Amino acid sequence: MKKKILFGLAVIMTVGILSGCGRVPQTQIDATNAAIEAAVVAEAPVYLPVEFAAVQDSMTSINTQVEAQKSKLFKKFGPVKGQLDATLAAANTVAANAVTKKEEVRVETETMITDVKTLLDENSELINSAPKGKEGRAVLSDMRNELSVISSSVDEAQVMYDSTKYMDAYNKIKAAKESATGINTELKDAISKVRR
Repeated sequence: MKKKILFGLAVIMTVGILSGCGRVPQTQIDATNAAIEAAVVAEAPVYLPVEFAAVQDSMTSINTQVEAQKSKLFKKFGPVKGQLDATLAAANTVAANAVTKKEEVRVETETMITDVKTLLDENSELINSAPKGKEGRAVLSDMRNELSVISSSVDEAQVMYDSTKYMDAYNKIKAAKESATGINTELKDAISKVRR
């Protein structure tokens, strides 16, 4: 009888110890969630969408594993703790890299806005010296209209830039630059053909 009681106590103590070891790593979860929120504030979803999505996927997987372990009698959070450490580090890295990427995009956008404005001025001068044959007048009229649209895009990009929406401004000005460069090339080719 005494052996049964001691055995029962030993089993209860073992269960208590094992279930005590299986506590949810809430501090690590909270720290990782805070790091993910810091990455959101740093605009990681805008400037590093792929990397940020990977961090979110990792945290979703961790939450699923934690919920699965909570329902078990003998909980094991060891693997989850390792994943939390890795996800926390990744979230911190993504937040820091997002700040760097945002600055790179800001500088590149600022440079492109200046470049496109210069291209627009050059294109306006080239249109004045472009050949004006029968078909040339209609083509030049279309180019003037397109340059007007590009100029509006540059103005919109400048407003976005001034509002610190650098990625939106970057995408807008990049498209404007491609169009302005195409017109510039076409005008230079037409002028050089006439000079020959």
